[in-house]
Amino acid sequence: MLAFATVLRAVSVPGLARAVAVLSVAVVLSPPARCALRRRPPLSNFSAAHWSHLHPANMFDSCNIKNFYHNKALTSPYPRSHVERTHVPADKVDWSTEWKDYQPVEYTAVSILSGPQWADPQVSDKSFSPKFNERDGEVERTSWNGLYVVENGRPRNPAGRTGLTGRGLLGRWGPNHAADPVVTRWKRDRSGNKIAHPVTGKNILQFVAIKRRDCGEWAIPGGMVDPGEKIGATLKREFGEEALNSLQKSPEEKAQLEKQLQRLFSQEHFVVYRGYVDDPRNTDNAWMETEAVNYHDETGETMDNLPLEAGDDAGMVKWVDISEKLKLYANHSYFIKLVTEKRGAHWSEEPGCE
Repeated sequence: MLAFATVLRAVSVPGLARAVAVLSVAVVLSPPARCALRRRPPLSNFSAAHWSHLHPANMFDSCNIKNFYHNKALTSPYPRSHVERTHVPADKVDWSTEWKDYQPVEYTAVSILSGPQWADPQVSDKSFSPKFNERDGEVERTSWNGLYVVENGRPRNPAGRTGLTGRGLLGRWGPNHAADPVVTRWKRDRSGNKIAHPVTGKNILQFVAIKRRDCGEWAIPGGMVDPGEKIGATLKREFGEEALNSLQKSPEEKAQLEKQLQRLFSQEHFVVYRGYVDDPRNTDNAWMETEAVNYHDETGETMDNLPLEAGDDAGMVKWVDISEKLKLYANHSYFIKLVTEKRGAHWSEEPGCE
């Protein structure tokens, strides 16, 4: 049995003055079918198990990819601590599910409570009057996923309960905005020819990956958007700092590197994803959001002149072949998969919907 339903709605996103029309399609298949497109809920009203995200390349869920589950944000111990979250059963994650006995652990890291310049004060601080769900001076407090609830002066994680209140390691109450540059090229042989996967016949993409110093996981070389900073500037800055060690370069080397980075980041690119990130640092009151952008070096010539060198928060950096076998930090693997769909590159050996 096959049924379709379509809905057209306007969605407001940060940084855009106009509304974006989003077409939702629901496809209901008989149980044996493996691939289905699901109707998305309104952006301002998420459930824990169904995540809406906005990326021009692909507005629908991909075959064999479920909508995001609130998963890594439920893990214990909390990063860089011995703090154990209150266990949240799968059927209790959604805020719409009543749970009168919910008693999350309160935790904000000492490094945040010490008051670094990039972090918010405690909500109880009388001098702190944040403007949630809007741009607050130079601080972006809107969410890519629409309006979020504020209870007792604290924002509520739109993905659901996490078993932990406070901010943990995150500086901002509510959304903490990051940017992730996905820099790719085609894998080539010594003669310069593209290498295709022996099973799927599709060309293999590679991307620049870093190994995070804080947790040892491989990830996209991204970072936090500074107050007042444009996302395009964050993308270029973070890639330079983490994948090219720009912070340790001489003034002359930095000037040359800047020219090469400008060439790379002015090439054809597209927004892969904007929205919530299932990050292990998330709490009930603070969470990560990102804009991931793919910068593709079609010929490979630009990146050949940019020798990779780990810096800043990165312990290692290298080119990595892209496939479904990737195990990356947070939900970075999902962003990478979206890039392969856009580029028509190899992802999985399993036959299925493309």
